[in-house]
Amino acid sequence: MAKTITTFFCTDCGADFPKWQGQCPDCKAWNTISEMKQAKTIKHQKFSGYAGDKSEVKKLGTVGTDERPRFSTNIGELDRVLGQGMVPGSVILIAGSPGAGKSTLLLQLMCHLNKAMNALYVTGEESLQQVALRANRLKLPSDNLSMLAETSVEEIIVHCQNIKPKVVVIDSIQVMNTADVQSAPGGVSQVKESAGRLTQFAKQTDTTVILVGHITKDGTLAGPKVLEHMIDTFLMIEDNNDSRFRTIRGIKNRFGPLNEVGVFAMTDKGMQEVKNPSAIFLSGHDRPSPGSITTVTWEGTRPLLIELQALVDSSQGEGTKRVIVGLDQNRSAMLIAVLNKHGGIPLGGMDIFTNVVGGLKITETSADLALLIAIVSSLKNKSLPKDIIAFGEVGLSGEIRPVPSGQERIREAAKHGFHTAIVPKNNAPKEPIKGIKVIAADKLYDALQAIEYTNE
Repeated sequence: MAKTITTFFCTDCGADFPKWQGQCPDCKAWNTISEMKQAKTIKHQKFSGYAGDKSEVKKLGTVGTDERPRFSTNIGELDRVLGQGMVPGSVILIAGSPGAGKSTLLLQLMCHLNKAMNALYVTGEESLQQVALRANRLKLPSDNLSMLAETSVEEIIVHCQNIKPKVVVIDSIQVMNTADVQSAPGGVSQVKESAGRLTQFAKQTDTTVILVGHITKDGTLAGPKVLEHMIDTFLMIEDNNDSRFRTIRGIKNRFGPLNEVGVFAMTDKGMQEVKNPSAIFLSGHDRPSPGSITTVTWEGTRPLLIELQALVDSSQGEGTKRVIVGLDQNRSAMLIAVLNKHGGIPLGGMDIFTNVVGGLKITETSADLALLIAIVSSLKNKSLPKDIIAFGEVGLSGEIRPVPSGQERIREAAKHGFHTAIVPKNNAPKEPIKGIKVIAADKLYDALQAIEYTNE
């Protein structure tokens, strides 16, 4: 048996140390140092029979710069998040909460890819019978899909060398193990070394490897932080327990745009892509209601129309409540203070609740103006016109700052039947956009004055 050594490393930043300590000197995080036992010498494997089995020193100028050909997944929304398809030799990590649809989506993907290329699905958490039952329930063309129930990385690589698949799914990386690491599967050292071996295999053989990852109770990726550095693309499936819709967000992508979002619906036929996401995030009510307004966010390479809701009520207890869902908690608190100071809207003694319809999480600042308008609408109990949208970043002095792709957002709103847009002054188009009236606002007070409230 190979002699093992013990090291310690930070699960947040991946820095390693010879001994345990309470705080990581690199990232300053507390109680993140974990023990890792591994073989003293780990052999780096060469995979014979593939184009990349020999290494050599090259001059940078002699390296070919032709873009590597991608291949489509045949799932439009997934292609969008990946950057218009998969790149051979890339390593993709897909994570999500239990029941989010990771295994279902990948089984659908592999059954369709297997029609055009050799594909291998490796399951370490389920039996082959369980996977077959799911494929039958979803009525997938799974007759010729290669399956393997295995948790040993060495055995998986041996099988891959025999059948030479173009795409391999590992479900999941947390249950994989390698014989060179003397610790239980799921441990930090096992996850790190297993992912490293599979990444090495992918790069040397031009095989696309898809890893399934778990998340912790606070919604972050389980395992060492270094896992995110190893892989090329990191996709997170975001789901709302009360909704059948799922969003796949690109957290990291070396071959495509960041923060791109694909929208899916979980049905009895599996994960079905939603080709018009804006429609599901808009209210289905015919009559407008107080505290509701539509904004236009920019997700990756496209605009999305999303409904924001706010509820303002007098506080029934000693302290006021601020419940923010789908938006940044700290930024929302700051905007409420700006509304009080520069908008002339007193909110002392008021409970404020805000929500993003559809369970989507808005990470950009373009929703600032719409959020404050929704709060004022609820406070005054006056409905806003249903065909009005608003977007813009609000500064601490009450100014409304422009946001990227402003005119594209306005055109998207006009395409969905909106007739009025309240936007930052610097985002106002020089030429009129057909079908929509644009109100340019420089200050928060100006935007609030431009709102025409109507009774319910």
